[in-house]
Amino acid sequence: MYVGALTLDVLLGDVRSLKQKRSVVRPLIAEVHRRFPGVAVGETGHLDLHRRAEIGIAVVSSTAANAVQVLEACERFVAGRPEIELLAARQRLLTDEGE
Repeated sequence: MYVGALTLDVLLGDVRSLKQKRSVVRPLIAEVHRRFPGVAVGETGHLDLHRRAEIGIAVVSSTAANAVQVLEACERFVAGRPEIELLAARQRLLTDEGE
């Protein structure tokens, strides 16, 4: 069993309040979940900043290659969104025997 984790640090466009931030981040998370139903996704950091968000994505797979493929597809999807800028992406792969 392999668990893949992806952390995306994103810069949001013209956002001036936490309410506006939610109106950008929530649909993004929902769309990732819709396109990739086997992943868990949520906002995991920068909760008090208006223009920054950290999005966490996790997947469980029987093969390392599949886990990496799904995470890379998620990263490409988020990076392709015009309303945000992907600042950094960090991917980790864990097994039942450790990293």
